[in-house]
Amino acid sequence: MYYSKGNYESLARPEKPQGVERKSAYLIGSGLASLAAAAFLVRDGQMDGKRIHILEKDVLPGGACDGYKYNDLGYVIRGGREVDNRYECLWDLFHSIPSLETADASVLDEFYWLDKHDPNSSLMRATVNQGEDAHTDGKFALSDKAMLEIVNLFFTPDEALYNKRISELFSDEVLNSNFWLYWRTMFAFENWHSALEMKLYIKRFIHHIGGMPDFTAVRFTKFNQYESLIQPLVKYLEDHNVQFHYGTNVKNIIFDTKTDKKIATRIEITRDNNEEHIDLTENDLVFITNGGCVENSSLGDQNTPATFNKEIKQGGGWDMWRKIAAQDPSFGHPDKFCYDAEQSNWMSATVTTLDDRIPPYIQNICKRDPFSGKVVTGGIVTAKDSNWLLSWTFNRQPHFKTQPKDQLVGWVYGLFTDKPGNFVKKSMRECTGKEICMEWLYHIGVPVNEIEEMAERSANTIPCMMPYITAFFMPREAGDRPNVIPEGSVNFAFLGQFAETVRDTIFTIEYSVRTAMESVYTLLDIDRGVPEVWGSTYDVRDLLNATACLGDGKKLTDLDLDPNKKAMIMAVLSKIKGTDIEKLLVAYKLI
Repeated sequence: MYYSKGNYESLARPEKPQGVERKSAYLIGSGLASLAAAAFLVRDGQMDGKRIHILEKDVLPGGACDGYKYNDLGYVIRGGREVDNRYECLWDLFHSIPSLETADASVLDEFYWLDKHDPNSSLMRATVNQGEDAHTDGKFALSDKAMLEIVNLFFTPDEALYNKRISELFSDEVLNSNFWLYWRTMFAFENWHSALEMKLYIKRFIHHIGGMPDFTAVRFTKFNQYESLIQPLVKYLEDHNVQFHYGTNVKNIIFDTKTDKKIATRIEITRDNNEEHIDLTENDLVFITNGGCVENSSLGDQNTPATFNKEIKQGGGWDMWRKIAAQDPSFGHPDKFCYDAEQSNWMSATVTTLDDRIPPYIQNICKRDPFSGKVVTGGIVTAKDSNWLLSWTFNRQPHFKTQPKDQLVGWVYGLFTDKPGNFVKKSMRECTGKEICMEWLYHIGVPVNEIEEMAERSANTIPCMMPYITAFFMPREAGDRPNVIPEGSVNFAFLGQFAETVRDTIFTIEYSVRTAMESVYTLLDIDRGVPEVWGSTYDVRDLLNATACLGDGKKLTDLDLDPNKKAMIMAVLSKIKGTDIEKLLVAYKLI
């Protein structure tokens, strides 16, 4: 497997790998990483779909990329996906997946046209005082000291950040800024999360810093991620005869690691309450999604709180990874991520409006007609003074294909689930769907005497507790996540958010697809380059633009520095006068 850039490799169709007709594949789980790996096996590996087996313990595919209407609950989305135009592997995949909505178009075509016709943006990023504009005004509000702390983190070697927390690197100068408000609510970082992951995120998305305050940096699918991404991908795989085995729980995978080669030899499963196993040869490829950010998640309903299930359950993704990791040190350390659900949980809730009473309050904040079919909030709106640090969003409506035209479906989430609410004096994790809706209605400006009755009659709200949703942000070091292809592996790979690959960042759908692509290309020796991570962190234009944006337009000569440092800046500026470097600094308004 090798990396490439440009379209020379991306437009080429690889030759059929030698011996692929003798190989089979078993994919553990049916999240996006597994589905993408199956698609790459079909498209680029040219493997017969009948030889590809997806083993899924649930009755539906998709993993964390869900979106479903439960007959007894209503519409549910546990989370949403912000999409980047520089997700190179994601778009490499989806340019080959036919759209279910538009004839003779791919999912990428459909997405691209939608974004061109209806580009994303937010007209109010944050509120205070029950729905009033917080007037963040697109500013990061970073002091010079805070900017220096961010720059220092950017240039700190990864090794110096192993097992460190963000709060060890950033002072209140950063943590009380608009920058941190935007960042932590957009990506769900907590102060105690990994400083290394924070650095990788800054480097990965440096080209989008200027679009963070108003969400012009991100894009969203037409419908929820299940209907817009997962369903077309599943249809593609089914059309190619890929075998889906639902209700099949993988308990463990047995490896032979006694020699310099590591070989997966058996998959142990439970199906229909029966213990079974699948014996493997070196021609049987195994793709393992280890861990799981939505493991242990639970749903409540309008009148019932979601249960906080902290204990790792037998037969789940964490339990399977623990059993795998016990067999060889190179298979990672799951307990670095799942040891404390208090540090990795947050809650979401799906709100469906049932009449015309709530939509005007949404429109008052987002400044758009939520029934227009176009961008509504344009990303999350954060209630800056919320004890739960509550954020909420309504994407393009309808958010589900079956959704009635007079209803809206939106999403609410809170980072601090153990704090009492501002209106509902209970922690978020103790609240029913109705009570979470009441707290949200309070923060969008509904008169307090109308809140309870409106939450009862004008909305249906389904809470979801996710104990390990940000487990991958826990402080870590090299080796805690297994490499996509561990050293010596003959016939297996790790996929998804708890596998390790170069430069890319977790908690993105790009990471799932990238690990899938790398694993398939390596195990089948496919002669086609995997697209490099977008190189903005090495592009001087993006770095200068990010510097200008983080400083809210402040000139280099206006920085509050000690006289010696200021003199150094002036000396450098005098040396570059009349050069292309000076032109660049002028172009980005730094001088």
